[in-house]
Amino acid sequence: MKGNMGNMMKQMQKMQKKMAKAQEELHEMTFEAAAGGGMVTVHANGKKEITDVAISEEVVDPDDIEMLQDLIIAATNDVLNQIDEKTAETMGQFTKGLPGGGGMF
Repeated sequence: MKGNMGNMMKQMQKMQKKMAKAQEELHEMTFEAAAGGGMVTVHANGKKEITDVAISEEVVDPDDIEMLQDLIIAATNDVLNQIDEKTAETMGQFTKGLPGGGGMF
């Protein structure tokens, strides 16, 4: 029984190292989303930090600021959803078969 517990602890430590490496790789990834046919583009890293926003001149209309705001919101939400999906896909492999499933991330 003691040997099984030691073996299980080693397996858990290996899994922890793999999880940490996978999370580090996720944080280094870049994501991009566009709205309005590419008029607004938002870039983010895997830590959900917005790293760049590009806005085409033709979408900047002082009489229609709301449209520009909507495009920025749409692109930002899209890029954040991409990060969530990639995180769930990447980290979910470590929680399969555990109580609670893949809801840890």
